[in-house]
Amino acid sequence: MVEQLTLGRRLFVSANYFVLALLSILCLVPLIHVLAVSFSSSGAATAGLVKLWPVEFTTSSYEFVLAKPAFLTSIGVTLQRVALGLTINMVLTILVAYPLSKEVRKFKFRSIYVWFFVITMLFQGGLIPLYMTVNYTGIMDTIWALVLPGAVPVFNVVLLLNFFRGLPKELEEAAFIDGAGHWTTLWRIMVPLSAPALATITLFAAVGHWNAWFDGLIFMDSPDHYPLQSYLQTVVINRDLSLVSSTDMKSLAEVNDRTAKAAQIFMGALPILLVYPFLQRFFMKGIVLGSVKE
Repeated sequence: MVEQLTLGRRLFVSANYFVLALLSILCLVPLIHVLAVSFSSSGAATAGLVKLWPVEFTTSSYEFVLAKPAFLTSIGVTLQRVALGLTINMVLTILVAYPLSKEVRKFKFRSIYVWFFVITMLFQGGLIPLYMTVNYTGIMDTIWALVLPGAVPVFNVVLLLNFFRGLPKELEEAAFIDGAGHWTTLWRIMVPLSAPALATITLFAAVGHWNAWFDGLIFMDSPDHYPLQSYLQTVVINRDLSLVSSTDMKSLAEVNDRTAKAAQIFMGALPILLVYPFLQRFFMKGIVLGSVKE
């Protein structure tokens, strides 16, 4: 039998749909405007004629960046950074979060180790000590300078260890009774049950590596080793002509800051927008509900 909704209930549901639809429109309109600007001419964008549809449609902003080999090189550096950095981040986050999720009676001095990591979120040594550390370790101007300084993302560790602590302890105890050790319990039980949390911190780490640009500027000596965001920041935003060849001057004259920045936003955000739908389902509901039966 289909439940009949009262008048008040129907009004409440309709109001919810209206508010959510309005919020969705408010989120989409700025993105549509930026997309329209990126495909508009320099003159139309400068004059403020672009609203939600491109004016004097052109792909000059995209061509300006995509036509240069240096841009493709920067994409390769970024992809290498995301692949390598994400792998290091996830492995170290799991290995650190698992022991820190134990109770003090099982892991002595646990609280001391937790504060050892948490304090790095509150206080930092600064840019100069970080630069000196990277320089003295001999990894300047290499891909390792982009991934090793942030190898252990403490915020992700805190998220994961709290998720581990929320898992039913009966599962771990049952594994130990069956003869499993900590290593087997971690990778065969804890990690598979933590898919929602792992998907979340994976997205955080991937977005962080993809959007990072400042470390590329200070740790890379050669522009050929810049990741994508550092390259775009230098050439497109700051308009550093020392990195632009004479053959690109004609294209550069057809691109202004507004259209170039709009193109950068979509080129930088597109990969994340493509990946997010595949991870979204893990945010909706945990998979450990009902894993322990009475």
